[in-house]
Amino acid sequence: MAFHFEKNEPPPWVSPEDWQSWQWQMQHSLRRLEDFAQYFDLSPEEIQGFSGLDRIFQVRTTPYYARLAAHGGRGLSQDPIRRILMPQARELELGTQQMLDPLGERKNSPHSRIVHRYPDRVLFLLTDFCSVYCRYCTRKHFTGQDQAFVRSKDYLQALEYIAQSPGVREVILSGGDPLTLSDAKLKGVMEDLRAIDHVEIIRIGSRIPVVNPMRMTNELLQTLRPYHPIFMMTHFNHPREITFEAAESLKRMVDHGFPVMNQMVLLNGVNNHPALVQALNRRLLYLRVKPYYMFQCDPSLGTDHLRTSVEESEAIQRELWGRLSGLAMSSLSLDIPDGGGKVTLVPDFEIKEHRQPGRRAYRGWDGVEAEYVNPDPSDRQEPADAHFYLKEWEQIVTSRQKMSEKA
Repeated sequence: MAFHFEKNEPPPWVSPEDWQSWQWQMQHSLRRLEDFAQYFDLSPEEIQGFSGLDRIFQVRTTPYYARLAAHGGRGLSQDPIRRILMPQARELELGTQQMLDPLGERKNSPHSRIVHRYPDRVLFLLTDFCSVYCRYCTRKHFTGQDQAFVRSKDYLQALEYIAQSPGVREVILSGGDPLTLSDAKLKGVMEDLRAIDHVEIIRIGSRIPVVNPMRMTNELLQTLRPYHPIFMMTHFNHPREITFEAAESLKRMVDHGFPVMNQMVLLNGVNNHPALVQALNRRLLYLRVKPYYMFQCDPSLGTDHLRTSVEESEAIQRELWGRLSGLAMSSLSLDIPDGGGKVTLVPDFEIKEHRQPGRRAYRGWDGVEAEYVNPDPSDRQEPADAHFYLKEWEQIVTSRQKMSEKA
């Protein structure tokens, strides 16, 4: 079947020309209660959320995304997308687990703009500015100070760190949202990164294709294209976020040679149902976007009302297993709080009481049972040419060693 993606039409007071301008969307961001009152009938809980902004994460959204939440909900009183962007009184409550830096990024930052948690890749925080401040944001310790671009001195020091770390093969541009920067700024970053010989892959993590898809112009993509391979990591959480405009932006990215992968977060009252996850993933796959991660929501400040239990998340993944194409399956992952890194949560299909030496038994998603027998261990043989690749492997393994020694 061919999917139909609905247009997100402008409100009566906005011209179609302005609506289609990504710069207009940025310049007319909703930030105050009065701005949101133009689009929403605010609930008492939301009004209380706005009154507590000195104690919680600031608020911002594009008119495009506000319109999607206000007018695309099919008359629902609790619109899922609205839960993503609107402050709530619940954010002011103490939760079961509250962390300002749930990923432990500060302890893994050799520089204010670099996070080096994994040996072969670093996060480069280009900006702390986002066009939408999602209420479940995991980087509230950094994001939202409205510093449009990293200061020159910090920028050069971050580049120097990458250049002096030969085991770093991948740079993930994040923030904030890198695609809020101008074409010229992004071009300069790409030139500087591609001047570092050992950087193989560049990733751009962005929610812009969801909240301001007009930004994904042919001009931007043509500017970035000479610096391939660049992977675009999008962040769609709900099938309704894939509007006609968003779908067109995804098509443009793929047509310009950008592999596109999606990272969603399981959110209570937003997408915590297998029907919603499969609907999102199948539509993404139809648009040539690989569903990559399905994240357990991090215990960031004020997020208890948005988090699912691990048990519920695992149940959703198990429901999808075997019923959804492997291409459409995302990896359910949890970031161990305080910097433990990602772990994958996979349904356990082994029948453990049947385990024997060299033998394991499994029961599949639809009840089929069978045994897997290991080969004779005496047949194991080391690859004869492994030593040719040891040097590059050792560079990766030891790439965080200097940082660890300093700590």
